[in-house]
Amino acid sequence: MRRRDLLALIGVAGLWPAASAAQQAGPTRRIGVLLSATEGDPSTLRLVAAFEQGLQERGWTVGRTVRIDYRWGASDAERRRRSAEELVELAPDVVLATAGSIVDAFQLVSRTVPIVFVLTVDPVGGGWVSSLAHPGGNATGFSAGEFSRNGKLLELLKEFAPGLTRVAVLRDPAVPAGSGGFAAIQTVAPSFGVQLTPVGVRDAGEIARAIGEFATAANGGLVVVGPPSSLANHFGLIVELAAKYRLPAIYPIRPFATAGGLMFYGPDTADQFHRAAEYVDRILKGEKPGDLPVQQPTKFELVINLKTARALGVTVPSPLLARASEAIE
Repeated sequence: MRRRDLLALIGVAGLWPAASAAQQAGPTRRIGVLLSATEGDPSTLRLVAAFEQGLQERGWTVGRTVRIDYRWGASDAERRRRSAEELVELAPDVVLATAGSIVDAFQLVSRTVPIVFVLTVDPVGGGWVSSLAHPGGNATGFSAGEFSRNGKLLELLKEFAPGLTRVAVLRDPAVPAGSGGFAAIQTVAPSFGVQLTPVGVRDAGEIARAIGEFATAANGGLVVVGPPSSLANHFGLIVELAAKYRLPAIYPIRPFATAGGLMFYGPDTADQFHRAAEYVDRILKGEKPGDLPVQQPTKFELVINLKTARALGVTVPSPLLARASEAIE
């Protein structure tokens, strides 16, 4: 190689690190995340990790090419509102909403900040999107599935305890996830020979009184419908009451099972957070949320807490245990 060509090659090579650094040193993008859980909750940290992993797989480095601002404890309406305002004031490129009530909070603050939601029920009925295929506004994401899925909760509980004839359904009647979920269970209850008792979840006193009164008669169980944002402050209480009155119970979100609840059935929450990173990535790269169709769950989990089953003095039926994605010892 001629000396002139060698010097030219060395000169170009010397520019590579600088060029690469310049490419990576573009403007840091900003994501806001509002979570319906208390700060440090282990189950939610698992979801946060799945989301950040999804971003990393798409070439983003948290703290360098993208900054994520988290806000916690959005189970309280006033706190949701304040947190949504705080995040929007930070001028994020996109926000992640972890419940339908959080989507509402963001949209009250801004109709332009792109929103990706997860684990929401009935996004069309909630007014967040025009249709699942063509959202058309500033929000899109991943739904928790149709109301009819709640009928599966009763089916699984009846399979666990065939002798059940009475079931208390804990729900928030003021939101679609609660009212629609209860209606779906009402539809299938006659086929299982079960009488339903609706229970509100507005405050701890209401929950404790209603479950205490329900438990005075035999052959009872609990189905918790939700939504998660209405239940976030009551995980421990509901699990404690179910154990106190020896009521078999099934829940719609995983943290109940990890906190000692008997069974959880629902969408794979970590999978939804991981998939949400794809939509966040696409929005950061220029796509509009209104052009990205709302996606339905593709993975479901059945988690059974065997320790809780033993405390109830019940052996989990083998066919049910065989279908479980996880058994907690």
